Amino acid sequence: MSASPFDWPEGGEVRALVAGDRRVVLVGAHPDDRALRRGAAAAARALLHAEQAIIALAGPVSAQVEGLVLGGYRSQHFGRGEFAPGATPVAVVTIVDPAADEEVVERAQVAARASLLARGLANAPSNLKNPAWMVERAQAVASRRGLEITVWDEEALAVAGFGGLLAVGGGSVSPPRLVRLDYRPEGASDAPFVVLVGKGITFDTGGISVKPADGMVSMRTDMSGSAIVLAVIDAVAALGLTIPVTVLMPLAENSFAEGSYRPSDIVTPYGGKRTVEITNTDAEGRMVLADALAYADLELEPDLLIDVATLTGAARIALARSMAALFSDDDELVGALREAGVAAGEPFWRLPLHDDYRSMIDSAVADLDQAPGKAGAITAALFLREFVGERRWAHLDVAGPGRSDDDTGLLSKGATGYGARALLRLLEGLT
Repeated sequence: MSASPFDWPEGGEVRALVAGDRRVVLVGAHPDDRALRRGAAAAARALLHAEQAIIALAGPVSAQVEGLVLGGYRSQHFGRGEFAPGATPVAVVTIVDPAADEEVVERAQVAARASLLARGLANAPSNLKNPAWMVERAQAVASRRGLEITVWDEEALAVAGFGGLLAVGGGSVSPPRLVRLDYRPEGASDAPFVVLVGKGITFDTGGISVKPADGMVSMRTDMSGSAIVLAVIDAVAALGLTIPVTVLMPLAENSFAEGSYRPSDIVTPYGGKRTVEITNTDAEGRMVLADALAYADLELEPDLLIDVATLTGAARIALARSMAALFSDDDELVGALREAGVAAGEPFWRLPLHDDYRSMIDSAVADLDQAPGKAGAITAALFLREFVGERRWAHLDVAGPGRSDDDTGLLSKGATGYGARALLRLLEGLT
């Protein structure tokens, strides 16, 4: 066989040719899900602004659809004038695959849209996005999917004893909220009841333990956990999965003013079973999660309880941007989450809930020290474990892959929605 005069692209590479009035994009990709997603995402980026595209890649069509949708995403542009519009994805895509199944294509679109919903919410600027704004977004999802929704305002939070949310949100002019969304399909009697909890800090200054300026720039995305779980329940309802799901979104803005909580304060999260010494007001995420996790344990009695949060810089340092940290004492749940993560292209790496470190979160003046400053990701997870009772529980720290510094692979600059598709895969597998 004679050698081709054209230098064909290697895996992950993109080459563009001009053929008359048409542009031909060649993508190097192996016929497996991971490579196809990345290849389709690369093609989508190369085809920005195109009106039509025909895609011919060998392999699972679902991976191609997810890659095309995720790779074509660009954050909303808020500029004005001649150059205001951002890059727009290809308008119409035709995938050449005689074996493509319409149901599979639709499922892939729903999964990809879940990631996009989470990205869009997390990328919204925080002068527009406060706890009340997030409540409105949740109400919109509840309305279109027929979900039951319950919202606690600051007065109801005080009456019920949600001390973590009230402490964190006390320094902001935008008061905290707690949102509960319930999906109860018919025919779900044998499926486990799953509660998903998502951290919802709509902006994080660090509070009195203020962050350096550079550390605040990306903090509009610190509510990614809540955005992710909201996107997941939206997708679950869209697919009609026969599994009962409840989502809890503890929402607050961590700012500073006369009402701010302080280092050395003693706070009592929901249920009153633990008191917490505040040692760093920038460890606010675990405080709002403590409220929601305790509420789930004491009031909802789930079979599975999973929280997702951009929680610690330590997890990002340990695992960088390409995978999320996973904590759980439940080997079966860990296995299911890791399998779902691999299938979705959103891998998790298990870190230990090392019991020898448990004493680090002891306090001399309260039951728990909120932020001892050692083994950061692990001690944060050990702190959260104190509020889940005997539930089957997993904690996903997505601080690394939850944000991206550039457009690469399936990720996009800014919030990534990392974990939404993996959690959806997990729930599909439980039905």
